[in-house]
Parts: sequence; C-alpha cells; structure tokens
Amino acid sequence: MDTFLSVFEFIKDLGASVMMPIIILIFGLFLRAGFGRSLRAGLTVGVGFIGLNLVIGAMSENLGPAVQAMVEHYGLKLSVIDVGWPAAAAIAFASTVGLVIIPVGLLVNVVMLLTNTTQTVDIDIWDYWHFAFTGALVAILTGSQVIGVVAAVLNMIIIMVIGDVTAPHVQKSLDMPGISLPHGFSAAYAPIAWVFNKLFEMIPGVRNININMEKAQRRFGVFGEPIIIGTALGLIIGVVAGYDVKGVLVLGITMGAVLVLIPKMAALLMEGLLPISDAASDLISKKFRNRGKIYIGLDSAVGVGHPITLSVSLILVPVAVFLAVILPGNTVLPFADLAVIPWMFVLITPLVRGNGFRALVIGVIVLAVGLLISSNLAPLFTQAAIDAKFTMPDGATMISSICDGANPLTWAIVRLQDLGIFGLIIVGVIALGLAFWNRVRILREARELRELAEVGADA
Repeated sequence: MDTFLSVFEFIKDLGASVMMPIIILIFGLFLRAGFGRSLRAGLTVGVGFIGLNLVIGAMSENLGPAVQAMVEHYGLKLSVIDVGWPAAAAIAFASTVGLVIIPVGLLVNVVMLLTNTTQTVDIDIWDYWHFAFTGALVAILTGSQVIGVVAAVLNMIIIMVIGDVTAPHVQKSLDMPGISLPHGFSAAYAPIAWVFNKLFEMIPGVRNININMEKAQRRFGVFGEPIIIGTALGLIIGVVAGYDVKGVLVLGITMGAVLVLIPKMAALLMEGLLPISDAASDLISKKFRNRGKIYIGLDSAVGVGHPITLSVSLILVPVAVFLAVILPGNTVLPFADLAVIPWMFVLITPLVRGNGFRALVIGVIVLAVGLLISSNLAPLFTQAAIDAKFTMPDGATMISSICDGANPLTWAIVRLQDLGIFGLIIVGVIALGLAFWNRVRILREARELRELAEVGADA
C-alpha cells in the first residue's frame, strides 16, 4: 500500500507543468491520437502552464507587497492571518485524506463516467487538494478519517456535476471548446452566481445595467483595451498602497501586462488540448453513442484571463481589505490570497454573461461572506495545519485563507457535520441526487444529439 501511495506522491510532487504533459501524452495514446501528436499536445500544455504560472507569479509578487503596504499604511490589525492557497494545499496533501485523494479521486471519476453521471475526464489531479482540504477539516471535526474521505468524495461529485453544467458557458464565454472547469474553489461560486443572476433579471432597471468590456473597447477605443484598464487599476492600487512614483508605475505596467499575457498563455494551453479534445470526441461518438458530449477537466487558471474577471478582481483587492476592517464578526486579515480573487470569478463571469456590474456586486457579496466563513473555519484550519506540522507565521495564533478557507461549499459540508451522521447523510443525498439528475440530463442530451444527427443524415 505504501508503494502504491508513493507513486501518486511522486506524480503529485512533479507539479502541473510536468505532470500535465505526461497525463496528456498517456491520454492521447489511449485515444489513438498518435504518439507524435500526443507528445506535441502534452509539451504545448506544459509550456502553457509554465507561461501561465510565470505571469500569475508576476501578479502575485507585485500585488502581494502592495497589499502588505496597504495593511501597514492603514495600521490594520486582525487576529487571523491569511496564509494563502499554497499553504492550504500543503496542509491538505499532508493530511491522511490527502494521502489517498488522488487514487480515490481517479476511481470516482472513472465510476462517474461509466455510470453517465459526469461528462468530464478530470485530468487536473493536482487540484484534488481542494477535496482533500474539505475532507481533512471534516476528519478533524468528526475524529474519523473514513468520514473525512467520504466527505472529500461527496465534495468531488458535487463539483464534477457543476463542471458539466457550466461547461457550455465556459465554451461560449472563454472560447474553450470541449473544456470544463471542475475546480473545487471556482466551481463552488457557480450556484451563487446563477441565483444572483436570476435575481438581477427580475429587478426592473437593474437588469439593464451592464459593464461590458467589448462595448467599452468599441466606445473608448484604445482606452477600453485590457492593457489600459489593467495598467489603470494597477496605478490606483499603487497609490492606495502609498507607493512612491516608481512603485506605482511598476505595479501599473505589471498589471497591464498580466491582463494581456494571461489570455495568451490560456490560448497556448487550448492549442495543446484541442487535438486531445477532438480525439476524445471522435472516440465517444464511435464507441459510446449514449454518452453525448465529453469534456476535459482543467484547472480554472485557464480562465482567469477574461477581461471582466481580471478587471473586477483588481477592483476588489482594496475592497476586500476595507471589508475586513468594517465587517462585524470578521477576524481574518486578507493578505496572501488576495491574488487568487480572480479564481472566484472564473465561473461567475460566464454565468452573468460577461456583465461586469453583476460580477462586481456578486464579488462584494461573496467576499464579505467569505471573510466570515474563513473566520468561522479558522480554528479547524489552524488545527489541520498543526496536525500537518505546518510552520506557523511568526506571532500567529490562528491562520486561515481565502482559498479554500472562504469556500462556501467546503464550509457547508464541514458545518453540516455538526449534526453528526445526519449531516453526512444530508451531504450524501445532495451529492447523489445531483449525480442522478446529471445522468438524466446527459442521457437526454445524448438522445437529442442522435436525433439531430439522424435528421441531418435524412436530409
């Protein structure tokens, strides 16, 4: 068993830029896409991830100090420190649930595919840490590692269904055919976005308010382009942080570069994935006529480059710090994870159909609620860190994060365990109910596609 787990530990430690090309190559060979084509696809995806990580790293390295400067400039003091998603991921994978999450997650994906309860082949196994994080907190709360693993599995099932349902929106808004984003953090906000978007549609006047980047670009010309908007927002953040002229200018140019370069890196990823997506579609259409569409599940990092997503996120960085100060009941000082705010919006943006006003309002709401959630989960988060032998920051008594400490789905699954076994049953009924509903939807969609094909053939 230890040898078996050590293999997955080795794969996990390779990181996405190395792990993804290997997975893509194997997957391409399985789909009979040819060795050369599969190898090129895998390497292109790997290069895309390296480029994406470099750009995101530049954003984090420049935005992080700006946030710290804001905190120091205004003398903000809160008792719980936001240690960021890398710490949360390390804590998750260091837990007992984290040790088994990759093989268990792969098995769950295969079972869901065989039972037609998902259309997604989730090759983004690195991000299984989100499910492990939920399971680790549940294990601490219940004192049972078994219940923790079950909670992680149920979390994954729910996210896989959300990934399927939102895939058409991803394809339309982000121009990513054949891709779904079953990301444990980003997907958790999709139901919230869907509900609020419906509410906006019901309010006269408000339903007509829109901030559309494409319209802005047409109306304002060069001043509506992402590079100008990113630079302007970076300059504003630098001024609020109290930077000198040089610091303000550097941050402005960097944020402008981020808005330009992330979409280009995402496009490179898509270039690598398209041959594999096409091969998967061909195989499904030939061998599994009752399956309908099939999607490749990716990290939601491929979608953070949408102009609305990044623009709204940059606006919300100082807003998040302001909310932390004025929000009653909040104890978390947002810091390390302010750079991951764009991940909150990857699926919100498509669901509000690129409406910047709606994305901004929903963003303020989910950030405010997220700060309260991260405050509520801080004791469990801190205990998980202690169990994982995580080195606590100097002077910190409790820690948390925005990702995944502010994750509403994680919080709901964890807090339902306060009801004992009934809480786990409730989560199980919801997850399996969604899976069954998804199966009905998938089979109906496949039937409709067959009927359309038959009508086309007759014509």
